[in-house]
Amino acid sequence: MTLGLINANPVVHAKKERIARSDDPHADVDPLEIYDYVRDIRDPEHPYSLEQLSVLSEESITVNEKLGRILIMFTPTIQHCSMATVIGLCLREKLKDHFPPHFKVDIKVAPGSHANEESVNKQLNDKERVAAALENPNLRQLVDECLYSNEL
Repeated sequence: MTLGLINANPVVHAKKERIARSDDPHADVDPLEIYDYVRDIRDPEHPYSLEQLSVLSEESITVNEKLGRILIMFTPTIQHCSMATVIGLCLREKLKDHFPPHFKVDIKVAPGSHANEESVNKQLNDKERVAAALENPNLRQLVDECLYSNEL
């Protein structure tokens, strides 16, 4: 029996096959490119990727090239997930240097998917709160473990 887990028995899905992408640096940013880049982030609570837990999907990412906006909506595995902000921090940290600086990245929990949706969204899109969270050594270590884990 696993102790201390919020969601002790998550539903695990198979990984999707990767699609070959163009290496053209002038190609438009598209949702599939972003999804491919972040789908292997490990969940902070389980040894599975965000893709395997269906926390993230291709359909949950939108790009508006004209406005320079990227929106990532993720769905925690349970409504009261205490790791939702950590997942959002992982997404933000992974994407921070990947796209041209004119892009604004918004990260939100999907509507109705979290009990504290408004609070989580506010935390994830406030630069000062994100910077302060990543200065916490314990939280920084957890984010790094999720981003750089080779266990998947």
